[in-house]
Amino acid sequence: MAANPEPPTATTRRKAGRHRGEGQWAVGHFTPLNGNEQFKKDDDGLNVRTRIETIYSKAGFDSIDPNDLRGRMRWWGLYTQRKPGIDGGKTAVLEPEELDDKYFMLRVRIDGGRLTVAQLRAIGEVSEQYARGTADITDRQNVQLHWVRIEDVPAIWEKLEAVGLSTTEACGDCPRVIIGSPVAGIAADEIIDGTPAVDEIHERYIGSKEFSNLPRKFKTAISGSPVQDVVHEINDVAFVGVVHPEHGPGFDLWVGGGLSTNPKLAQRLGTWVPLDEVADVWAGVVGIFRDYGYRRLRTRARLKFLMADWGPEKFRQVLQDEYLQRKLVDGPAPEQPAHKWRDHVGVHRQQDGRFYVGFAPRVGRVDGATLTKVAELAAAHGSDRLRTTVEQKMIILDVTEDRIDSLVAGLEALDFQVNPSPFRRGTMACTGIEFCKLAIVETKGRGSALIDELERRMPDFQEPITINLNGCPNACARIQVADIGLKGQLVLDDDGNQVEGYQVHLGGALGLEPGFGRKVRGLKVTSEELPDYVERVLRNFEAQREDGERFATWAARAEEGALK
Repeated sequence: MAANPEPPTATTRRKAGRHRGEGQWAVGHFTPLNGNEQFKKDDDGLNVRTRIETIYSKAGFDSIDPNDLRGRMRWWGLYTQRKPGIDGGKTAVLEPEELDDKYFMLRVRIDGGRLTVAQLRAIGEVSEQYARGTADITDRQNVQLHWVRIEDVPAIWEKLEAVGLSTTEACGDCPRVIIGSPVAGIAADEIIDGTPAVDEIHERYIGSKEFSNLPRKFKTAISGSPVQDVVHEINDVAFVGVVHPEHGPGFDLWVGGGLSTNPKLAQRLGTWVPLDEVADVWAGVVGIFRDYGYRRLRTRARLKFLMADWGPEKFRQVLQDEYLQRKLVDGPAPEQPAHKWRDHVGVHRQQDGRFYVGFAPRVGRVDGATLTKVAELAAAHGSDRLRTTVEQKMIILDVTEDRIDSLVAGLEALDFQVNPSPFRRGTMACTGIEFCKLAIVETKGRGSALIDELERRMPDFQEPITINLNGCPNACARIQVADIGLKGQLVLDDDGNQVEGYQVHLGGALGLEPGFGRKVRGLKVTSEELPDYVERVLRNFEAQREDGERFATWAARAEEGALK
């Protein structure tokens, strides 16, 4: 379907009646129904770059138009960050301009998590020069910087783009970073290398106005790894490696996943997609979202809501009939992943006989100087390729066997563990109240301290466990699909004081038996009590689990008393 559909016919007008007011373009509803839709209609988000370069970077923060500041600048990876000193109780009370600091978070887009030494070095240098040394590895393979001044943004872009990086559509109502297997093209057990599809989508569509005005953000995952290492179950569209009995390796198509306050798992369309057709099928799915997606309420503007209303059969039919003009091949479901972890941490052999080394920072928190040291460490050990993962981890590729021990020692000297405890390996945290305007509680420091406490208290615990901390209900840290998911909120302590704490979700999972965590009525914990609580639940798990039983399975069947 074209980017600007034809005016509706009488038939489509009648068809639209039941959904009047949802703002679906494909049924003739083009009138903006909220402020976000209005500013997107007034001017495409991609156009703001020129104003940043020619006006705002020269005249300063106060010159920025509000619709650019809190809207279009996201299309170039820029969010205003939280003003220091505003506690979590004020998050939902204050107006945006009261929460805004005059500094920005800048998200560097890293499709497929792929970095060269020069690129990682550039990110480190930008961090040191323009972002007060800050750098966080996200759970979508990006790197986020903080304390960025609008005056410095053009210089940052120049430095990043000189090495092939960008911030284009890193945020906003558009196709965001394409997450991909961090070991695509090198893993010995790979089904199919999805890298050409990632590159083709990026080349054809990222930065194009064909898809720069979507109802909301759009998340993509592509992986041919049997580990299923891109959390495909919770992306808007995902291509999962699979072998067709007649056609060979290709991808199984999943649509409509997402978390936040109304989580839904993606659904299979039952199709097999060959590598050279992935980009076209991807564009068809995005086109459906653009044209049929709900634009009236931001809370219902994700693709998961359209999929929930249509179901996979109708979605596939519309995709075939209106967007591809051909029938898709039926295909098998992927096999269940046998791996306990999906993060590639540790030392692993590549197809070519060399090795890749995956290592764990603390909850994704690093800094610019350390990233530069990692780049130099990789180069010194013969590698020019590094990767980020969707678990806030990093990988160095192409290491010869005789250099592994030296590389591991160098990483551990930087506090990056190649053989981490389950707590270091499995704990993730979002940005939290330190910088995020939506957050209610602190997360990064709390997660790091929790790792230390659990390692001290339970040094012999060796079961895979995921502990995800989120500063608000929006689930950027995937709390609903963690073994222990912690949703930040204000709670009452024993003395009746309102303090930072978390609502607890238990037993969420992806991969084997995917599902959302269990909420036990009234189960909340203060930040101070958090180590005691997690230790107590894990000891109950150790005492009650059956042979080989995973935490998620135990949590689903356990008595409530064992979960408190």
